[in-house]
Amino acid sequence: MLHSLFPKAHLRFLSLPLLGPIADSFDDWLAANGYTRSSREYFVSKLRHTDADLRSRQVKEVADLTHPVLHGCWRTLSKTYPGHAKTVRILERYLAANGLIIRDRPATGTSPASILIEEYLNYLREVRGFASSTVSNHRYTAQCLLQHLEEKGIAPKKIQASHLESYVAKAGKRLSRAGLQQDIGALRGFLRFLAMDGRVPAGLDSQIDTPRLYRLEQLPRALPWETVRTLLRSIDKTSAKGLRDYAMFLLIATYGLRTSEVVAITLDDIRWRQDSLRIHQPKTSSLLELPLINEVSSAIVKHLKRTPPPPRYRRIFLRMRAPIGVLKRTAVGEAFQSLVRKSGLRIPFQGPHCMRHSLAVHLLKSGTPLKTIGDILGHRSAASTSTYLRLATGDLREVALPVPGRWRQAKEGER
Repeated sequence: MLHSLFPKAHLRFLSLPLLGPIADSFDDWLAANGYTRSSREYFVSKLRHTDADLRSRQVKEVADLTHPVLHGCWRTLSKTYPGHAKTVRILERYLAANGLIIRDRPATGTSPASILIEEYLNYLREVRGFASSTVSNHRYTAQCLLQHLEEKGIAPKKIQASHLESYVAKAGKRLSRAGLQQDIGALRGFLRFLAMDGRVPAGLDSQIDTPRLYRLEQLPRALPWETVRTLLRSIDKTSAKGLRDYAMFLLIATYGLRTSEVVAITLDDIRWRQDSLRIHQPKTSSLLELPLINEVSSAIVKHLKRTPPPPRYRRIFLRMRAPIGVLKRTAVGEAFQSLVRKSGLRIPFQGPHCMRHSLAVHLLKSGTPLKTIGDILGHRSAASTSTYLRLATGDLREVALPVPGRWRQAKEGER
């Protein structure tokens, strides 16, 4: 509460003409989301600058605030008070979290490209039933194409195959072959959507060539098992963040979990009495039951004792920085890259998925049957697991046959 934060000056913030009525609850929200006392003091003390700027924009009540208005306030304060502008962003998060901000309405001057993209996204959600992540990828491709056409001064109605070729050539400079193939797939879907009611000529989607990708052309990215063990030992387990990261990466190294599976683990998924761990697999939309070994159990317990999740959260791994919230998949990758830099190990891979491959190779070299490895990794087909056979170079050398020509020459020489 503001009274405990500013015992003598709290009335000054409660009397602000616009933001005074929410100043106390704003401070409570900061405290509940893990902001330190010094951060709370800073953000609350800068509310007067935000209040003055918003009132200059003819905002009379908090209910009249919108995202564009707050964005304009942020832009103004970033020029006059660069250190105070962050308060506007934090205030916007608070208002959105508590339902106190009006959702943006389509402006009368909305560009035709924006309207077209929103229509396409609704089609992907309602008709095609795409996941939100897939919709986001298709949105980016559609925006890039429309921006490319706008730069060329070409209306979608007059688009030709040569214009698509120039777009693909431009996209190929920033994407890998696999990324370009996915981008072209999204591009074809967007063109088919536009062709349904004649907004682009029909058949353009079939005139785009994709780069050739060959099945199993790259080996799985795996590390030596000793490198994985050294990486885990290098984690500083004296800090709260270190205990969290150690538990996360130990789960990946022990069970070969994906990052999406690690961040989704909740308190209900750990069955302490049955010594089992339940994993939700978004990729296959299935549940996986795994034994809970002592080392993993101990790491999770130490993490939860040091950083217990707030009552409204059930997930085990949360953000360590304010605002407290659900940990994203990208955050696990960033934590892995930071760990690699601190460890000093020469690991060429950018994400923790290499630890999943490393476990599969380690089990394979230890003589574990492919079926068991597939069950641990949650594979639905044996073909997914058999790809790791290509990394067992020692076993492959034993089954190699002699070259017929040299074998005959050797036999003739013996005679």
